[in-house]
Amino acid sequence: MSGETLKMLAFTGMPASGKSVAVQIAKEKNIPVIRMGDAVWEETKKQGFKLGDKNVGCVANSMREKYGNDIWAQRTIEKIKLLHKTDNLVIDGIRNREEIDFFKKELGSDFVVIAIHASDETRKKRVLARGRKDDSKEIKDIEERDRRELGWGLGEVIISADITILNEGSIDEFQDKIRKTLDEIQNGSPQK
Repeated sequence: MSGETLKMLAFTGMPASGKSVAVQIAKEKNIPVIRMGDAVWEETKKQGFKLGDKNVGCVANSMREKYGNDIWAQRTIEKIKLLHKTDNLVIDGIRNREEIDFFKKELGSDFVVIAIHASDETRKKRVLARGRKDDSKEIKDIEERDRRELGWGLGEVIISADITILNEGSIDEFQDKIRKTLDEIQNGSPQK
């Protein structure tokens, strides 16, 4: 992708909507990816907690309360600035408007937010099947995580996204949608 067209791209969406697959496609296109959740995981370990949904969520929430809603963007910007160039950068895990505003202010880049949407039922099935370190196997815990992330402002970010991609079909279909969207952005004509 050309650094002239795409400066920054952010994938957002509810847990298990398909962000990780989208990120993998970006990596295949040689676009550097910064995962905001890595900063939360690092802080969780630093505070002496094991990685798990409740611990990660508690640390993420308490740090937002203590330092502001853009704390994870502040922590992530340090990693972004370590890259030799910031053109064609993907940020994974935007959760609120303050994070978007912070990145725009710090990086001065064009910023395209892509929301990935999957139904609650589809997402719950995926969480139960994928086995990530910070995933719970209890439906009530999955629903609690959704409420927590919506409480951080994720719903507003999803609704106000520049582009929304539905992820209810096969993984191949979804990967094709992501590739097409990235190509359209590169060519300067993303479709909403």
